Amino acid sequence: MMNMTPPQSICILRFSAIGDVCHAVSVVQAIQRQYPNAKITWVIGKIEAMLVGDIDNVEFIIFDKKTGLKGYSDLRKKLKNRQFDILLHMQVALRASIASLCIKATQRWGFDKTRAKEGQWLFTNHKIKPQSQPHVLDGFMAFAEAIGVPVAPPQWNIPLSTQDNLWAHSQLSHEKKNFIICPSASNAERNWSTKGYAEIANYMHDNNYQVSICGGPTDSEKQLAKDIIQIATAPINNLVGDTSLKQLLAILKHADLVLAPDTGPAHMSTTVGTPIIGLYAHSNPGRTGPYNNLNDVAEVYHQHLPNSEWGQRAKGADLMESISIAAVKNKLARFI
Repeated sequence: MMNMTPPQSICILRFSAIGDVCHAVSVVQAIQRQYPNAKITWVIGKIEAMLVGDIDNVEFIIFDKKTGLKGYSDLRKKLKNRQFDILLHMQVALRASIASLCIKATQRWGFDKTRAKEGQWLFTNHKIKPQSQPHVLDGFMAFAEAIGVPVAPPQWNIPLSTQDNLWAHSQLSHEKKNFIICPSASNAERNWSTKGYAEIANYMHDNNYQVSICGGPTDSEKQLAKDIIQIATAPINNLVGDTSLKQLLAILKHADLVLAPDTGPAHMSTTVGTPIIGLYAHSNPGRTGPYNNLNDVAEVYHQHLPNSEWGQRAKGADLMESISIAAVKNKLARFI
């Protein structure tokens, strides 16, 4: 941690994805607690802003990567006459580094050279300290520590409206505990088996939980939900495609337990304090798992890559099939 004059203006650069933005919220709010008078601006993705874009006392500037060169032009125009004390460049993708050229800042913080992939180190003039095998959230929190924020357990406060909370209440059981399955990851190969999800739905129903399935509006997510419901014998409340990101967050907040693969809702659950059983085969759960439930992950990552480098991904279309139903039931058992 460096000794420094309290900054007056801080720009956060982190576009995506939902899970990483959830991690970044804890960093932003830690900075706010340490520097309540600092003006914070967050350059963020369009979809991600739908979840966190109403956080108190943060200015959000949307960078829409789908618009190509226009996205950079729009960002440059919005920030043309702005100068920040500090830029926290928290995304190593080259497109983010190019976007950082639109942001004028005295201190430009990036990852240490080992982690500053895709040439990120060329776009910064300060580096956070190297870390040994950090969780992604801890890697982000090192940015806050570098500018004088004391290390502390992460906290989150993502606003939810009365309407979103009431809607969630209307969808959930008031006689039973509520178990949520978010079965679909952004990459289909990170989804668990349809049979596995169905068997777990039956198991949780037998243990007096109402089972709901949540997910986005894509055809693949809707089809996966239909396939699970068709195989399962338990009644399942299908909310796939029916929730905004805020409504999904409210559902997760008022649930008792969540099951999900390596996907954004797993980390959304963490932000609202709901226990989550993660399903991991392709990425190291110690690095990308649900932060407060790392011991509750059903994983075969280390089975497939026993001597992996910390950030290495396991490859293979059928790796998730290696996660047994018994292993998932074992993780669920302590919460039932």
